[in-house]
This record gives sequence, structure tokens and C-alpha cells, in this order.
Amino acid sequence: MSLTAHDRKQGRLAENILYFARALRAAGMPVGAGNVLDAIAAVDAAGVGAKDDFYWTLHAVLVKRHEHSLIFDQAFRIFFRKRGYVDQLMALLAAQAPGGPAPAPPPAATRVQEALFAGLGHKDAQQEREAELDARFTVSDQEVLRNKDFAQMTTAEIAAAAAAMRRLALPLNEIRTRRLAPHARGHMVDIRRTLRASLKAGGAVIDLKYLGPRMRTPPIVALLDISGSMSDYTRLFLHFLHALTAARRNVHSFLFGTRLTNVTRSLKAKDPDEALDACSAHVVDWSGGTRIATSLHAFNKLWSRRVLTQGAIVLLFTDGLERDADDTLAFEIDRLHRSCRRLIWLNPLLRFDGFEARARGIKTLLPHVDEFRPIHNLSSIADLVRALSGAQRAHDPKIWLRKVA
Repeated sequence: MSLTAHDRKQGRLAENILYFARALRAAGMPVGAGNVLDAIAAVDAAGVGAKDDFYWTLHAVLVKRHEHSLIFDQAFRIFFRKRGYVDQLMALLAAQAPGGPAPAPPPAATRVQEALFAGLGHKDAQQEREAELDARFTVSDQEVLRNKDFAQMTTAEIAAAAAAMRRLALPLNEIRTRRLAPHARGHMVDIRRTLRASLKAGGAVIDLKYLGPRMRTPPIVALLDISGSMSDYTRLFLHFLHALTAARRNVHSFLFGTRLTNVTRSLKAKDPDEALDACSAHVVDWSGGTRIATSLHAFNKLWSRRVLTQGAIVLLFTDGLERDADDTLAFEIDRLHRSCRRLIWLNPLLRFDGFEARARGIKTLLPHVDEFRPIHNLSSIADLVRALSGAQRAHDPKIWLRKVA
């Protein structure tokens, strides 16, 4: 990719870099007007004569953090890929790439494409990518999306559902601890702070300071089933956990099928696509069998004392269809229940009106959980958020056992 003197005179280089920087900012990178001016000056000073030189010159100026490299790379490849995009985006300077089979889109590619084409008014381009890029829904569409089963969603609806989860008002409930902290209306006088404050007035005035209960948000621990019957629901719920991890400090996530995998660190990536891709890379038993008892045993033995502290809430995400439902499962789920403050069982099978707790694994788990909730669409996710905030409680899970007794 060479830059001609004619292009420089017409100012097309500056316009291209400006539009490219706007796309990066729309995709989530902190790119300001000063960065654009620096990029234009850097490209002009470097005397760019090849596409790779142009790429790394912009990369050196616009990318400030490691996690932004992926977004920049995908934006650059899409922005300078085809001549059709050049015509739509202020006559870009890239030549047309050779044809061939399109590879699978890497993480963040979908969101970058939405950012690149969000400002275009060209009707043909909008109709061509309507299924992939248009995330705007009418009121009726939103209602359908809220009540549509995760397993029946199209690719565009899954992207819209993931975006809706990130916009949810995530729970920020607090619990009372045994420790005390400075409080305006506390029940105990803080002698140290009172004496320190009285020194400012020479002891003539004593302004009493008080201590009250210290409040803190409890940890949330999620145990997610990734067996074949649960994989579609787990992938969508991981988007909710990613948003929850970004909003709260103590969120721990584990995936289990035939073995237990800790994906807490993977979900801490700021980019949701990169986070989910890292989860998939660390899990080797996705869409395999289910061994709930074995996985709970591994969690209770290796992780329980580390993460189940300070009144933790546990989210058990599984259908309960255990292959080897024996006394081990009852022992492990009872141990888990005794180690946490609340144990909430999220089961997609509750989406069926005729659901009955007849499976042996389900009947084994039910006596040891505090809440039994459906989890199959956006409405159930919103109900879960209200439950975690303490605003809503489900019926006694043992009701399901009495129905089949």
C-alpha cells in the first residue's frame, strides 16, 4: 500500500486516519483528538511505503494497552480489506485483498464491524449486513427477545442478548459483617476518633464520633455445567458472568463437565469476546458428559476454603441430570450448602410447564439448595439479578419434591 503525493495533497490520509480512529473509539479504545494528530504526524514522518509499515506506525501511536491490540488488529484488517469498504469509508488507501475462503471470525471481530459500519448511511451496505450488525430492536422485538429461549436464538439475537446482559443493573447488595467502621449514626462511641477530633478545638469542644456495622458485597461463586445439554445456555450465561465480574470484585467462575476448570482469570479480560474465547481455550471437556458429584468433590476439596468466605453466594448452573447419582452426590452438595450463605440452583429444564423432579440427580440436589430458578432467557436473567439484590425470593425448592411424592 503506497501513499501518493496526490492523496497527501487532497488530505485523504488525514481523513482516513480520522475515520479509522473514530472506529477504534466506537469499538472501545480510548482514542482522542490528540492521538489522531500524533498518528497523522507519525505516518507523515515515517514516510510509509508499505501496508505493514502503516500498520505498525498506527499501532505504536494508538495502542496504549495490551488488551487493545486485538481490537486494533481486527479493525485494521476490516477497515483496509476490500475496495468496496474503501468507497464507503471516505476512499481508503488500501488495495483489494486476494479472495479465498473466509476464516472463522476471531474474538472482537463482530463488535469491530459494528463500530466500523455504525455511521454509514449507505442503504446497500446496511441491507447486506443487517443480520450481523443491526442491534436496534423495536419494543415488540425487545419483548420477544426477552422471552425467547437461548437455545432457539439466531446469531444476531445471541449478540443482542449478550449486549442486553451487559446493560442490566447488576446486583450490588451488601451484607452486615461483624467488624465495625466509622458511621454517622452508629451505636458505639469511637474513643480514638473522638479524642483526635477534640484536639483540633483544644479540648473545649468534644464532638462524639461513632462506630457502626461495616457493610460489604458478598462474593459470588458460579459453578457452570458445560455438558452437551447445557452448552447453549452456558455460553450465554458466561456473558452475564463477564459483566458481573467487571462490576464486582469477588466473583469466581468454574466450569465443569467431566472435570472442574477455574475460568475466573479468563473472565477478567475487558473484552467480552476475548474473555469467552479464553474460557473455551482452557476447557477440554466442553459438550461432553456430566459428572456433578466428581466436580463438586474437586471444588469442595481444592477451592471451597479459598472462595467461600464472607457469606458467599453460590450459583449452581446445571440441569441435574447426573450420570452417576449416588450417595456421593448427596454428601458433596450438602457440604457445599453448609459452606455458603445461599445456594441458588439455576436449571433450564424449568422452562417446561410440565417439569417434574423425577430424575434421581434432581431429587438428590433439591433438598440442599435454597432457591430453585429457571434460567433460559433474558427475563429469567433479570429475575436472577433481582434475587441477588435481595428484592425477590423464589418458593421453597422442596415444593418440587412434594409434587412427585
